[in-house]
Amino acid sequence: MRVTEVETFLVAPRWMFVKVSTDAGVAGWGEGGLEGAADVTAVAVAVLAEQLIGADPRRIEDHWQRLTKGGFYRGGPARSSAVAALDQALWDIVGRCHDAAVHELLGGPVRDRVRVYGWVGGDSPRDLVEAVTAQRKAGMTAVKMNASAQLPPIPSAAEVAGVADRAGEVRSALGPDHDFAVDFHGRVGPAAARRLIAAIEPFDPLFIEEPVLPEHNHTNLRQLVDSTAVPIATGERLYSRTDFLPVLQAGVRVVQPDVAHAGGISEVRRIAALAETFGAVLAPHCPLGPLALAACLQVDFATPNFLIQEQSLGIHYNRTAELLDYVANPEVFTFADGHVTRPTGPGLGVEIDEAAVRRVHARGGQWRTPSWDHADGSFAEW
Repeated sequence: MRVTEVETFLVAPRWMFVKVSTDAGVAGWGEGGLEGAADVTAVAVAVLAEQLIGADPRRIEDHWQRLTKGGFYRGGPARSSAVAALDQALWDIVGRCHDAAVHELLGGPVRDRVRVYGWVGGDSPRDLVEAVTAQRKAGMTAVKMNASAQLPPIPSAAEVAGVADRAGEVRSALGPDHDFAVDFHGRVGPAAARRLIAAIEPFDPLFIEEPVLPEHNHTNLRQLVDSTAVPIATGERLYSRTDFLPVLQAGVRVVQPDVAHAGGISEVRRIAALAETFGAVLAPHCPLGPLALAACLQVDFATPNFLIQEQSLGIHYNRTAELLDYVANPEVFTFADGHVTRPTGPGLGVEIDEAAVRRVHARGGQWRTPSWDHADGSFAEW
């Protein structure tokens, strides 16, 4: 079996799919769009694909080593996301060749269902109670919310109180038997993060996500971890085991690699194993498309130290397309009682509506990361 073609598709709302075809008639799909720069990742895929054409797709680990280490300049989000998409597609091919789900090839399932959570609120959280109520009616047992829109480096007492009030509203709407997580999105400085975590702590969130930017992790993360009993989570902008090691050493106990950005199934599986040695749990980042979610689930079902899975159905970014729009077997993403059951189909377990993908790709257009300003006109973190 040899790889004959590698194609990329930029599709709404902000995703990039990859199809790897072979001379045996077996094709695999993956996702690695690097939202906001999916077209950049597509170029990286095209360059890396030169190493795959004519090669046996079943040599997944050998390809992963060469794709990640074959250049003098290594790493970075664009290359890691491109490798992630190709890695997923190769696992999809191998699973289909053996008529087995990927999690069976990773050692078999360690659970029968995976807990998932839904999003409430958007970049500027409001109408949270209504959104939480809708998620509960949909069967979700856990949700996640953004802490705030942009905040100054040192927020006012009113701004801190506003964040705490929203967390309190969500806790009241959920009750004590359901969970909510709060995403800081790296929008605040370290001093503000500590104050905000203290303000939210009484409402017992499941975890606080990305309290500071990744570039501040080495100087501030340990202090934040030590300042609170709330678990600290991070990792959506980390791309390798090397990136995660100092974070784990700082005391983070919820790791959030993104299977579409952190080197694919192969590397996320290893990140999870590294986290397990620290007593940390895996909660993969995935506000993305169906292939990324399918790949996450394959890892989740084979990972002992898994906690909960993010998914994008109804998320505020999905304004021009939804999670199931490109899926021919949407039943694999049926959420019941806040969980999804184990997929048993071959490969990633999801069948892509290729005609829909090609149709949307042909329309063109790209989603870009929003640009935010503070009240004084200076740059604000999105």
